[in-house]
Amino acid sequence: MSDVTAQPNLPNLEEIATQLESENSRDRLLGVVALRDIEPEQAVPLIKKVLDDDNLQVKSMAVFALGLKPTAECYPLLTQIMETDPDYSVRAGAAGALGYLQDSRAVEPLMRTFYEDTDWLVRFSAAVSLGNLKDPKARNVLLQALESDEVVLHQAAIAALGEIRDVESLEAILRFAQSSDWLVRQRLAEALGNMPSTKAISALKYLEKDSHPNVAAAAHISLQHLTKEMEEQTSGEA
Repeated sequence: MSDVTAQPNLPNLEEIATQLESENSRDRLLGVVALRDIEPEQAVPLIKKVLDDDNLQVKSMAVFALGLKPTAECYPLLTQIMETDPDYSVRAGAAGALGYLQDSRAVEPLMRTFYEDTDWLVRFSAAVSLGNLKDPKARNVLLQALESDEVVLHQAAIAALGEIRDVESLEAILRFAQSSDWLVRQRLAEALGNMPSTKAISALKYLEKDSHPNVAAAAHISLQHLTKEMEEQTSGEA
């Protein structure tokens, strides 16, 4: 009986491997999708089969899949792709995957990519991942992103500064309460919920009255969270 149940995944793995070697890009795409239920140690060797796929969608999905299947191979593979791939969307995918990988070694290459890559999407993905990794070392990079001409970089940087709970950056992000982009204001409202201070409370009360419902709702949630956190801190100190 044990022999029958010990190898339930083998036919499945063989089927996926066959899909990944198909000449039909749709088959290869389905093969990458099927890997979501496979353990990392089994999945990564199969993902590597299509990391250089001629089809951009297949390649991009394979790159991102590495971030969801952490093994010792994933970090070096993703950093190399992020730094050297000629296609900006693939580099952006690798930068995003490094945030999911949750490997602190990725902070330095992500910061370097933010400084050196010329494409906004890659820089955006790097900023988002720096927030996911929650490393305070990313602070200066994220503050620089606030000075960019790209609104999406403002969104990513504000969110990331909130993720790393960088209260010292409060003054730098509060000016975005007047942003014409409602997503920037929403990211600000969400970030302020992680920055315990009276200034954050005041800003959230202001954003709670925002004309856009998403911003007002985010501010309301953050205000409740922050008020409770600060009350608990005060009672703990007492």
